[in-house]
Amino acid sequence: MHCMRTNIYIDGINLYYLALKGHGKGFKWLNPDLLCRSILPQEHYNIVSINYYTARVSPKASPTAPRDQQVYINALESLPNLKIHYGRFTIHPTKMFMVQPAQFEPPCTTPPTPNPKFVYVQKTEEKGSDVNIAAHLVRDACLGAFDNAVVITNDTDLVEPIRIVTQELKRNVVTLNPSTRPAQLLLNVSTYSRRIHTSHIKQCQFPDSFTHNGKLIEKPKDW
Repeated sequence: MHCMRTNIYIDGINLYYLALKGHGKGFKWLNPDLLCRSILPQEHYNIVSINYYTARVSPKASPTAPRDQQVYINALESLPNLKIHYGRFTIHPTKMFMVQPAQFEPPCTTPPTPNPKFVYVQKTEEKGSDVNIAAHLVRDACLGAFDNAVVITNDTDLVEPIRIVTQELKRNVVTLNPSTRPAQLLLNVSTYSRRIHTSHIKQCQFPDSFTHNGKLIEKPKDW
């Protein structure tokens, strides 16, 4: 097998919530280029471009979040083969049905409330990334821009575009999955799939501080 042109498509929000957030220090300062090179055999995968899909966070979620995210974006922009594509976050109050523990799986011994109630919650949604990934993946496959595509996600909204590329356009799509429970629907349409383990992430961090274009970039203290 020769060294094949490879484009990477990273669902940044999905990766963050499934594999980076809530793991303590040593995870969020991830270098995605190193991550892909550590998992993919370099003699077979020549990484041409990395497409990173995310959205600007709102200070409503956390006052320090936009500042920390900008520092991370600065780090990502130091990678010459990476391009960032932005969706958007929406935060709005929403009326939702409140369920009791007995209504979750696995079953709980707590009895459900006899009278259902509704509560208002602050709902955060990310819009646009899955559509952007799907559009760019199919476009690049049609243009013959890669031999292999690598998609980092566990979002089943991407099942159909991946199926189109693998089954109709006859291009390889490798999924690198950040979840401990990879979606079977994604596995079914991928040419090949592999889990991203915590050991991969911990070994593939940016340096705590480095300079790019004369600008000092330092990892946030609580990262």
